[in-house]
Amino acid sequence: MAVDDLSVRLKVYEGRAAVLGGRGKDPVNSPMIRHWCEAMGDTNPAYTGPDAVAPPTMLQVWTMGGLSGHETRAPAYDELLALLDGAGYTSVVATDCEQVYLRALRPGDEIMFDSVIESVSARKTTKLGTGYFVTTRMDVRVGDELAGTHRFRILKYAPAHASGEGERRRREHAQPDEQPRSPQQPHPRERPRRPRPVVNRDNAGFWEGVARHRLLIQRCADCSTLRLPWLPGCNACGSPEWDTVEACGDGTVYSYVVMHHPPFPAFDPPYAVGLIELAEGVRFVSNVIGVPYDKVRIGMPVRLAFVRCDEESELPVFRAEGEVVEA
Repeated sequence: MAVDDLSVRLKVYEGRAAVLGGRGKDPVNSPMIRHWCEAMGDTNPAYTGPDAVAPPTMLQVWTMGGLSGHETRAPAYDELLALLDGAGYTSVVATDCEQVYLRALRPGDEIMFDSVIESVSARKTTKLGTGYFVTTRMDVRVGDELAGTHRFRILKYAPAHASGEGERRRREHAQPDEQPRSPQQPHPRERPRRPRPVVNRDNAGFWEGVARHRLLIQRCADCSTLRLPWLPGCNACGSPEWDTVEACGDGTVYSYVVMHHPPFPAFDPPYAVGLIELAEGVRFVSNVIGVPYDKVRIGMPVRLAFVRCDEESELPVFRAEGEVVEA
């Protein structure tokens, strides 16, 4: 299928419904709000008590269909993804979301929502590979009143290491005695790079600290509440003023998962991703190294380390204390 022909076929899906007349499987409720706040470490008193409201960032939570999905799911979105799969754009990554809050949600509110395929981009070439950005917009309502909108964007792409163009370039630079390799088997020296972190005005200082091997935690200038990851304002008192403190580097594994699937260029599953509780009391998500993935345990002491992924990227990770880092 020619690229131009595919682009025309994809554009037909813009404006078509992905979910029509969706209904939240549960009303807004206090237990879910409590779970969310505990997981996020958010102690704002607005989310507790008889006059509690739900954290605005939970907007999408009340629309999730779980394993069984939604009966009102329209076929257009699945058709669009199948069309991209058939054209070779079989990998997918969520890139970003945007939310607009118009009304506070309170326990007992019954949620209704519609979702539409808002846009399909022209073909784009990224560091991950070549593909198409697909944006859906969900309008969340309580009765007839619009409570907020949630835009969600994914990239459906063909991985760069599997593209014919990448293989052609590799062959052009191959040594005379080097044997050609299939597009699915990149040369060891061509290991794909890890995705770059998104650096913006709200977190640039954090990444500047990482470059100097410092893990910086934001501290509210008004109420002294610590926060990590970085945010533009305090989630306890709302103040936009802040400074930073440097983490001492000690922590424990608060929780963890072992990633087995999906396989992704530049990553070698299985590997452990931990939610680390730092000595300062905030939590941070990163890899746990220095111990086999199946030996990671809740409560395990860890120590901050910095790992260079490539010539441009260095990341903070946590090494199990008393263990030798495996090569």
